[in-house]
Amino acid sequence: MSEISLTKNHATPGKAMLASVTGYAMDGFDLLILGFMLPVITYELGLTSSEAGSLVTWTLIGAVIGGVIFGHLSDRFGRIRILTLTILMFSLFTGLCAIAVGYWDLLVYRTLAGIGLGGEFGIGMALIAEAWPAEKRNRASAYVGMGWQLGVLAAAFLTPLLLPYIGWRGMFLVGLLPALVSFLIRRTMGEPKEFVQQNTHEQQLSFTQRVKLLFKDRPTGKASLGILILCSVQNFGYYGLMIWMPTYLAKNFGFSLTKSGVWTAVTVLGMTFGIWLFGVLADRFPRWKIFVIYQIGAVVMVICYAQLSDPTLMLFAGALMGVFVNGMIGGYGALISDTYPIQARATAQNILFNLGRGVGGLGPLVIGALVTQVSFTAAISLLAGIYLLDIYATLFLLPRKHSTGDTLGAIG
Repeated sequence: MSEISLTKNHATPGKAMLASVTGYAMDGFDLLILGFMLPVITYELGLTSSEAGSLVTWTLIGAVIGGVIFGHLSDRFGRIRILTLTILMFSLFTGLCAIAVGYWDLLVYRTLAGIGLGGEFGIGMALIAEAWPAEKRNRASAYVGMGWQLGVLAAAFLTPLLLPYIGWRGMFLVGLLPALVSFLIRRTMGEPKEFVQQNTHEQQLSFTQRVKLLFKDRPTGKASLGILILCSVQNFGYYGLMIWMPTYLAKNFGFSLTKSGVWTAVTVLGMTFGIWLFGVLADRFPRWKIFVIYQIGAVVMVICYAQLSDPTLMLFAGALMGVFVNGMIGGYGALISDTYPIQARATAQNILFNLGRGVGGLGPLVIGALVTQVSFTAAISLLAGIYLLDIYATLFLLPRKHSTGDTLGAIG
């Protein structure tokens, strides 16, 4: 790849937001249509419940691999270049899922799509951190997190409408559309000024050197562990709930695909509001305090939700639960960007968040096993317990800073 240069088309705040939100929305759309289509794919390809669940798990494992690879490449060669590459890879292998004839080839396509998917969150968050002013970084990162929810909402509304006509194979072909978006992004946008100014040839680091910056001293090492815990809990809870909830509602309350889609849409609207609110509050008050408030809210709401049996009440209580359970992701991007220097920012974003995704990939398997062997109440109660771990990490491991800008990684 050629030397990075600053052009008149450098990443402005608006362009950076468009690129980051678009990439993350495509991720959300892809993973949720998979959740909706699992029953149909399972029946048509003759999959077991474990094989069906592993399609999600291996997508997320691929994301861990992609996060490690593309985070370093983004810090080395540029945000926009590597973001474009990840979208192309994700699109190609999502489209190839349409020609799968059995479990193993579908598993390979899902894993490779996941590798592309793994690069997009961290690169987008690093791009936002460098294109937006520091005092608005929390809300800007929250807007990127909301992009995922836009993709999920699109999946909730479009899957019931399109699936009866184009089938699950046609739905995967829709995944080829991001390739066009990727082309447009690369054609119209350059790198952020801040990244170009800091990323000279003399400052280039090896992958090992970048990873060492995540543990360069005791405060940074503690912060990295705390962030990893938060990302793991976030993804475990999110995927455990969102992948299996439509199936649970269908089996136990007779929800149709359309009604399950409505439940998902209402819950996601709550999540979207929670993410937006987190960003606004974290730009005004100490971010760690907002994390603790959301984490306590998640514990309370998950416990309360586990006691519900009325399907209508579950429909709307899901929105309030979503505010707390997923709203916290509105702070992760800014937290990671503020903790590490530019030279390792995307590496840190992708490694820590996608390792959390890898742990989160166990969510559908663990929740599915508990639902089958014990009960849904037992499964969802487990989620309440893991949010207590979140509170511990926030209080005793994360840096407590009000303002954004300075990084732990840049401090001795």
